[in-house]
Amino acid sequence: MAKKPLYITDTILRDAHQSQAATRMRIEDMLPACELLDNMGYWSLECWGGATFDSCMRFLNEDPWERLRTLRKAMPKTKLQMLLRGQNLLGYKHYADDVVESFVKKSLENGIDVIRIFDALNDPRNMAAAMKFTKEYGGTVEAAISYTSSPVHNEDYFVKLVLELEKMGADVICIKDMANLLLPFDAYSLVKRLKENTGLPIHLHTHNTTGTGDMVYLMAAQAGVDIVDTALSPMANGTSQPTTESLVATLKGTERDTGLDLNKLSEAAAHFRKVAQRLTDEGVLNPKVLHVDTNTLLYQVPGGMLSNLLKQLKDAKAEDKYYQVLEEVPRVRKDFGYPPLVTPTSQIVGSQAVMNVLYGERYKVFPKESKGLLRGEYGKLPGEVNEEVRKKAIGDEEVITCRPADLIEPEMPKYREETKAIAKSEEDVLCVAMFPQVAPKFLDIRDGRVKPAEEAKPAAKPAVSKDGVRTLYVQDVSI
Repeated sequence: MAKKPLYITDTILRDAHQSQAATRMRIEDMLPACELLDNMGYWSLECWGGATFDSCMRFLNEDPWERLRTLRKAMPKTKLQMLLRGQNLLGYKHYADDVVESFVKKSLENGIDVIRIFDALNDPRNMAAAMKFTKEYGGTVEAAISYTSSPVHNEDYFVKLVLELEKMGADVICIKDMANLLLPFDAYSLVKRLKENTGLPIHLHTHNTTGTGDMVYLMAAQAGVDIVDTALSPMANGTSQPTTESLVATLKGTERDTGLDLNKLSEAAAHFRKVAQRLTDEGVLNPKVLHVDTNTLLYQVPGGMLSNLLKQLKDAKAEDKYYQVLEEVPRVRKDFGYPPLVTPTSQIVGSQAVMNVLYGERYKVFPKESKGLLRGEYGKLPGEVNEEVRKKAIGDEEVITCRPADLIEPEMPKYREETKAIAKSEEDVLCVAMFPQVAPKFLDIRDGRVKPAEEAKPAAKPAVSKDGVRTLYVQDVSI
């Protein structure tokens, strides 16, 4: 067999510390290792997007755009990659197309090369604008499918979705297995099918939450996957990605040899070991995130969602109802048309399951997020919705069947006007557009209008209703 190296994207600068240490790695933690990382021979380095943008401003008093520019300068040779939630960008609602255009343009101008674009419902319409503008402004479009399993989600479904994304202009296809639900033999089969149906490179992303991540990558490598996401060992495994060094060693001397140097990887890992130790000492990196949690396989509930459910029940003094809630999650998911459980749908389905159990009556109460999901505000649900449940939630309101963003008027003029007193650049305007509560405070501190306060605690205080049910808040979110 001809040699075909497996390419590696290392997530140490983004998803690894987002998954294990609440996205608290600072730019000064990264810079000493940048030259080493830049000369490693990675396909790309994931270093921006996801929760980093919010966390920079909310907790670290860092300008996220300045972080990106600094990393670009420090690593001129390697492609820099980011994660983008399609029409949600990095916020938690749909934005108008002019906001998507401005954000994508500025991301590429400031140093990003590859934008991984996904949608929680796998609705391609929610990915279209981000894909279009990424291509228009010279970036690489990595279109992602959110992997899950259900009666609706099978190989045929994903092959059809990938072919649609290819027609829309994808340069690379990513299988985004956010909950480590893709099992090794299924990974082999899915990659094989995709390789037979598209000529685009296939990039596989998983975690090691259920303990199967390494086997998933090995089987995918056998099936011909082109690129995989791994993390350097100090922040690998558990809720993070499988370990870079282990996979490199495993494939050494085979037809899928990565070509990466274990000695150089070890040198970079030595630096991040010190960073991980500091984050552990500060109580930010909890060793519990390294544990294998097979409940994810039983209930299709991602690790972050499990901890969220536990916290909701604790706040309501109903921890004894944990297994009832876990059993209710799949039922709610079925009624809601089988959405993949990823931000924000995992929080929506989870909170609805908690309420159904705590109130002792299914669908007695609907949070506004549940109503929005059933009304079509987030896009097209993959499966058939239980119409009785939808009617109970939204009454006679009309269900949105168009692309939700088509209903949003251009927003950039409004954001520019609202921020003219504090924004020094289009990047500042976009900060406020994404995080209207957080960004103005950050900009005031950055520009010396107010003094910085102490860093906020890792988890914000949850909002609890008068009935004791904890509602959604953004610090629960992880992707």
